[in-house]
Amino acid sequence: MGEKRWRINGYEKEQATALFRELKIHPVLCAILVQRGIETYDKARRFFRPQLADLHDPFLMKDMQKAVDRVLQAFAAGEKILVFGDYDVDGTTAVSCMYQFLKKHHAQTEFYIPHRYREGYGVSKQGIDFAFENNYTLIVSLDCGIKSVELIRYAKSLGIDFIVCDHHLPDDELPPAVAILNPKQVDCAYPYKELCGCGVGFKLIMAVCRAMYLPDEIAFTYLDLVATAIAADIVPITGENRVLAYYGLQKANQNPNFGIKALSYLSSFQKQFHINNLVFIIAPRVNAAGRMDEGRKAVQMFIADSYEEAMFWAEQLNEDNTSRKEADSSITEEALALIQSDNSLASRKSTVLFQPHWHKGVVGIVASRLIDHFYRPTIVLTQSGDYVAGSARSVAGFNVYEAIHQCKDLLLGYGGHFYAAGMTLKADKVDAFCKRFEEVVQATIHPELLIPEIVIDAEIRFSDIKKSFYDILCQMEPFGPENMSPTFCARQVYNTGWSKVVKEAHLRFVLRQDHHTLTGIGFNMAEKMPLLLHNQPLDIVFKIEENEWNGEKNLQLKVMDVRLSERN
Repeated sequence: MGEKRWRINGYEKEQATALFRELKIHPVLCAILVQRGIETYDKARRFFRPQLADLHDPFLMKDMQKAVDRVLQAFAAGEKILVFGDYDVDGTTAVSCMYQFLKKHHAQTEFYIPHRYREGYGVSKQGIDFAFENNYTLIVSLDCGIKSVELIRYAKSLGIDFIVCDHHLPDDELPPAVAILNPKQVDCAYPYKELCGCGVGFKLIMAVCRAMYLPDEIAFTYLDLVATAIAADIVPITGENRVLAYYGLQKANQNPNFGIKALSYLSSFQKQFHINNLVFIIAPRVNAAGRMDEGRKAVQMFIADSYEEAMFWAEQLNEDNTSRKEADSSITEEALALIQSDNSLASRKSTVLFQPHWHKGVVGIVASRLIDHFYRPTIVLTQSGDYVAGSARSVAGFNVYEAIHQCKDLLLGYGGHFYAAGMTLKADKVDAFCKRFEEVVQATIHPELLIPEIVIDAEIRFSDIKKSFYDILCQMEPFGPENMSPTFCARQVYNTGWSKVVKEAHLRFVLRQDHHTLTGIGFNMAEKMPLLLHNQPLDIVFKIEENEWNGEKNLQLKVMDVRLSERN
């Protein structure tokens, strides 16, 4: 990757000064809080000290009373309940929470996870037929269902009621379910709109607890799974999600679900869980089950009654993840070789690649990897039965779903959102689709968007980087969308002469500014070493982290970019 654009976030100076007077913490931290919408003492208190008491009343959600009444009616009448959810992390954690909760109070409860390749995403006809043949009269769908108008109508004709718990954007026509729980409905008064699918399911569990005069603590036993879903589903970690993630992480660290415990053991992770560990350790292994084989295994692991049973399923997930990694790295290598061997591909504004033998479960991951090398909207296609199917990923600021929409006459079907989408098409349309997609991207993308941008929260000096400063940064966790771990820049710093390339690919920095010297590591930044040899002032972008070496803890910089300082 070549040059990057640097953009420093602006903020309201007066608000930051006022906040500084109240909080008495470093002005730079006050500036970052104000950027994130935390501009009063009260908001700061709620941000730094999340409370479970701050969770909203579940009955504020539209249809919650109807949903609770229908669940209790099923309990009373001894009906069979089927908990239905998607094969990804949000879906499988949501099903695990709901299934365990309902099963405790109602033995006639089962769960169903559709097969990614045989049934596809969301509510499936096969799932409804399974429910009908086995006399289920209530289906609770989690993380899916808001768009399944025809299928839920079909279920209704068979005498099966649906409670839909979803967080995807509703269309104008809603399915004929007995209750739809989705805070994104236009007429839903629920104050927080950004829950994930598992979060919506959690609110239903809380509401049923209250209706049955059970303590909220029963619902809180599922918080580590809710936090895993929040982390994996890339929803904003603000408001209620922040509270759920904060306490979910506490549970994951103190008394985790057996499945989380087994996966962290298998991945040799022994430290405290932070949100990014859930993202990089738990989520890929759970997702791998649905990608490579069968998403059902993830639920079996999360609902296991013993650590031994959870370990049995976790080992299978781990194996699926190993084969997923092998598939994704070999396909990424093949894809990069294709681009590098063809000049016409290298000079395009988009990447569209098709190989019939590539594994369908990893094409989205491969598309993301290609963007790390060729920063532009990317689609990776493979053969899927009689058709060609693929995944698209985008670069910051470019709506890839809209670009695909402009090629819709060449497609059999497509869906997705701003940054990620999927599509199916006939094999004889692949070339025309490649050509059209490139034309659309060329015509609509701003050239700046093809240069990766680093967003910087604030400029600081080395003299600011102290333990007390870092401790407050840590209290801003859990990090995630809309509350990312802060990125800083420092200007006019000098190489001490001790910086060096390590393991051929990485850069170990030893830098000074005024009388302060700090060390840092820049992963895959070895090609920047020549800049450090000019003996000229440098500007750097970095995050601050703690490094433990021989039992001693020191602050170090995780360097993201470096360039020569502009001459004043």
